[in-house]
This record gives sequence, structure tokens and C-alpha cells, in this order.
Amino acid sequence: MSESVFQRCIHPQCGATVSLDDTSFQCPRCGGLLDVAYDWNRLRPPKSLRDFEAKWSQRTNPLSFSGVWRFRDLFPFAPDDRILTIGEGQTILQRSDSVAAYTGMNNGCLYLEYEGMNPSGSFKDNGMTAAFAHARMVGARRAACASTGNTSASCAIYCAATNLMRAIIFIGSGKISYGKLAQALDHGALTVQIAGDFDDALQRVQQVSKKLGIYLVNSINPFRLEGQKTIMYRVLEALGWEVPDWIVVPGGNLGNVSSFGKAFIELLELGLIKRAPRLAVINASGANTFYQLYEKQGARWNGGKPDDGKIDDYMKAMDAGNLRANTLASAIEINRPVSLPKALRALERCGGVVREVTDQEMLDAKAKVGAGGLGCEPASAASVAGTKKLRQEGIIGSDERVVCILTGHQLKDPTATVAYHSADPKTFEEVLGKRGVRRAMFANRAVQVPNDLDEIVKAIEVYA
Repeated sequence: MSESVFQRCIHPQCGATVSLDDTSFQCPRCGGLLDVAYDWNRLRPPKSLRDFEAKWSQRTNPLSFSGVWRFRDLFPFAPDDRILTIGEGQTILQRSDSVAAYTGMNNGCLYLEYEGMNPSGSFKDNGMTAAFAHARMVGARRAACASTGNTSASCAIYCAATNLMRAIIFIGSGKISYGKLAQALDHGALTVQIAGDFDDALQRVQQVSKKLGIYLVNSINPFRLEGQKTIMYRVLEALGWEVPDWIVVPGGNLGNVSSFGKAFIELLELGLIKRAPRLAVINASGANTFYQLYEKQGARWNGGKPDDGKIDDYMKAMDAGNLRANTLASAIEINRPVSLPKALRALERCGGVVREVTDQEMLDAKAKVGAGGLGCEPASAASVAGTKKLRQEGIIGSDERVVCILTGHQLKDPTATVAYHSADPKTFEEVLGKRGVRRAMFANRAVQVPNDLDEIVKAIEVYA
């Protein structure tokens, strides 16, 4: 296993390798990010993606039941006895013609990959189960992360499931929704709130993890991204192993687009697909570092020689101006995405674009998703709002097949949802107005009636 699976620097000109049990998650030679790498000449990759369909007949096997570990032949770094699964990855890809109409797509062309069905309610469980397999391989007893909410909830639930590991969560002041904080607290995590935002918390958790030897589960951890690749495997499976034209994903710390890109790069190299979809990353306009760097500054991967000067200059300008991320989409309220180099690589290899959408655009898109039968948190709706924008620009054709990733459940941030649909102007202004949201075009407000049978019946006949 050690000879066939290892960690490798993502920069081809460096190419340093480190052992599988290294938990620094940093290249010792150049300081760059690491990939989990496989020597497929020593391993036995599947000959066809359809081979995975046989796993469905093994539903009493926990690893085959898992929507992540069912695909473990495509990321075979962990022995079966080190894997902790709690039923993650039981998600659906739902065709949505109502959302298609909203975005300007033809019927049958837009699909929603709903990750809110995971145990902790977000896509994070795909990666967390993989990270915890590695944590158990190296004998970790504590796991830590910085979080805007979803990572903390996922880390906490997996720590609780082990009965051996303690979760330590770093959050910024006022930067987490109660729905997500409730999960971390309920699952027994030690929650440390620092003065600052997510970027400050991420810096500190890396320092603390190194100093105390705590296992770090943020997306700098390459094993977490291995699990997140399976979101794409499930999308392909749901489409009969046909590759869509576009994958549209919210952009925060950029772990998802990085893992999706790696998934398709590997599938191409293994000859399991003939082409990759294009990738569209959608930032919130209040946390738009990737959009600014990619679309405005022209930062690129350049075959492994990224535009570090442009990136460094932009980060220094943010520091000089004390610019902080500011969006109600808390899950993507991040100014310094740790997986930025990997995201650049993904867009180069798959072809892609980056866009930004406002909080208003996300909330309107979120309301249309909800009215269509699936609920999502505000950050998830960035993918739908971004698809609408790309369709208006003519970048996405109306007859192309598009998959929008809905990353988290609607109850992750119920405050924003209730405020959007509220008939109380004060509630709307306190929660949304100060974020620049001026209207609720698709609000579904409660109808107030007297406690009188005739009046109740009249209201129902009028509104329903």
C-alpha cells in the first residue's frame, strides 16, 4: 500500500512525495499543497464505471451502502477496517424543470445534486469520512477545523461516532449560523470562538494543530478531497455514466471544485470517461477572491506554474485595505480560499469560468429551488443563481446539460429563509436589508386571519 499510494506535491516542477501517514499536509520542499496520488500500475483500477453498479446488490455491507466508499476502488488509500461510515452519500440527482425555466434552460436540461441528505446535512460528510479513515490510520485522538458551520458540524458528528476522538472547532465571532452551531454543540465538540473571521480561524487552527499534534480536517487535508470526488461519481451514475456539459458549484474554500477537477482528471487518465464537463465556480459578491483573481486579474494554473505574483499582490491589497468577506451565505464567506491552486488546476484541465452573484440573487434562486421541492441553504443557491447569469451571458446554452450542486440543507440557515418570506418589514430589514437585499420577489408569506372558521375558509379559498 505504501508503494502504490502516497502524497505528492501538486506542482509538477517540484514533484516531492511524502509518506501516506504524514499529517503536515504541506510539501516539505516548496510548501505547496499535496495530492493523494496512486500508482495505478501497482493497483487494480476498475475497467468500467458500470462495475460500480454491482455494489447496489450489497446493501447489507456498510461500505457498499455508503455513497462514498462504494467507489473506494477509485481512491484506495484506506484499509477497510480503518473506515468509519455513518451512511454518507445517500444523495439524489433531481431533474428540475421549474428551476430550469427560472435559469433560462430547456426542460430536461438542468439537474440539482442535493447534498443536504447527508447525515450532517451538507456535502462535507463525503470528505469527512475519508479524512477520518486517514485519521484512524495514523492513530489520531483529536480532530480540529476552522469553520463557517458545515465543516464543524461534520467533524463533530464523525468524532462523536468514533467514541474515541474529540472535535475542536474554531469559529469567527458572529460568523456561524445557529443551525450549524447547534450541531457542533450537540455532538460534543469543543467550540473555540476567536475574535476574527474564518480566515483568522483557519490560520490559528493550523498553528494549534501543528503545535499540539491535532489532526486537521480542513480542506488543506488532501484525504478529505478524495472523499468529495465521489459527489461527481454519483452524478455520473445518476446520468447513466454520461458526462454532463457543465458542473456549477458554489465557491468558498474551493475544496469542491478542486476535488471535482481531480476526479475528472483521474477518470480521463484511467480511460473511464472520454471527456470532462466544464466547471463553473460561483462566488458570493461579498467574498469574491477567486472571481477577482481568475476573471479580473487573469490568474491561471499555467501547467503547474501558477501566477503567484498576481495572487500575492491581491492578498496583500486585501490586507492593506482590511477587506473582510461579507455575505449572508455564511458557508462561502471566505476571502482566502486554501485550495485556490488546486481550483486553478481544475479549471485549466476541465475548462471553466468563475462568476459572482449577489445575496439578492442567491436568495431569489434559493426561493425557486424551495418552490420546486428541494430546500437548500443560501450558499447552495449560488450554483443556480450562477447558472442563470451564465445563461444570460450566453456562456451556457439552453440545451446543454447542467448539474447544479446544492451543498447544504435548508435548515442549515433557517433565519435567512424565514426573513425572506416574512411579512414583518422589521425582521426582513434586520436580517437581510443590512446585507443589501431589497426585495423578496418570490416570498411565500403567511396569511394572517382572525380565529374565525368562516374567515379561515375564505382565506384558504382565495390563496389556495
